[in-house]
Amino acid sequence: MDLTIHSTFLPHSDPEASLAFYRDTLGFEVRLDVGYEGMRWITVGPVGQPDTSIVLHPPAATPGLTDDERRTIAEMMAKGTYASLLLATADLDATFESVQASGAEVVQEPIEQPYGVRDCAFRDPAGAMVRIQERR
Repeated sequence: MDLTIHSTFLPHSDPEASLAFYRDTLGFEVRLDVGYEGMRWITVGPVGQPDTSIVLHPPAATPGLTDDERRTIAEMMAKGTYASLLLATADLDATFESVQASGAEVVQEPIEQPYGVRDCAFRDPAGAMVRIQERR
């Protein structure tokens, strides 16, 4: 079997804020920006990795969700417990300083973890946890 990761979905609560974070702060390129019935899906991805994308999507657009489920998702997004993303960089300190300087919410400064990685963490504008590990 030959599988690759093509796309993953992260919810957004404000498409412009999410676009600014992923494009301007993290340096991802915009691959698609699609609007439909007042909603917006934005596909971004790291430069030089055209086969790997993140689709920033309106969580309320998921078919079959009940009103209770939509409320639960909104509550979890607000608490930062609904979605997460793990990225990697060669220079964690420089990356941390750049993301922090953008005004992103810092969850954890760079630290050596007991499980063998050095990482830091931020929240994106929708509350998703974005952890960044240093490549070794």
